[in-house]
Amino acid sequence: MLMVKTRLGQSLIEGTGLFAAEPIKAGTVTWRFVPGFDQLFSAEQIAALPDVAREAIETYTYVHEASGHYVYCLDNARFMNHADDPNTAGVHVDGAIEGYDVATRDIAEGEELTCDYRVFDAGYQRKLGG
Repeated sequence: MLMVKTRLGQSLIEGTGLFAAEPIKAGTVTWRFVPGFDQLFSAEQIAALPDVAREAIETYTYVHEASGHYVYCLDNARFMNHADDPNTAGVHVDGAIEGYDVATRDIAEGEELTCDYRVFDAGYQRKLGG
């Protein structure tokens, strides 16, 4: 669940992106997994979906490497794009399925929020074409 104010907009990276709707200080928690809001799906649940639904879920989820669960952010966090030098980074808690993300530097209002898919998404190749 996003913990900062954001808006969607046209991204120079890819399609729709997630943009800061307020200045965000370095170290601010920008996203946190909230059970009951953010959703977890097993690979079996994804496989059982009709093709159109499966494609949508695979587009807007990431695969948690340790558990194999697909994580679906119910809010606009699912529109965060990849960057090799992102302005957010994940903090993972031992033993937890998910942790939280923090701003790695000050982020200006209107700036696109980015993350590095390679760090947390076991299925990043399907998104980055690699």
